[in-house]
Amino acid sequence: MGLDIRTPIGLMFSVLGLILAGFGLIGSREIYGKSLGINVNLWWGIVLLAFGAMMLVFGLRTSKAQAEAERVEH
Repeated sequence: MGLDIRTPIGLMFSVLGLILAGFGLIGSREIYGKSLGINVNLWWGIVLLAFGAMMLVFGLRTSKAQAEAERVEH
């Protein structure tokens, strides 16, 4: 049929989550003084990565089901 929008959205959020979580892991600890010492970049990077992975799984699962349905029809 076409490209499921969940696939590119999942890729985008996964890449951004990896970048943000990586920055949270290797970044300076002094910048988290205003956030009560919570590593906000790391936690939100993990959230974005989890959301992106979920979107990728749903998008790829739907694509696989559509491809199999088209194969059965022909």
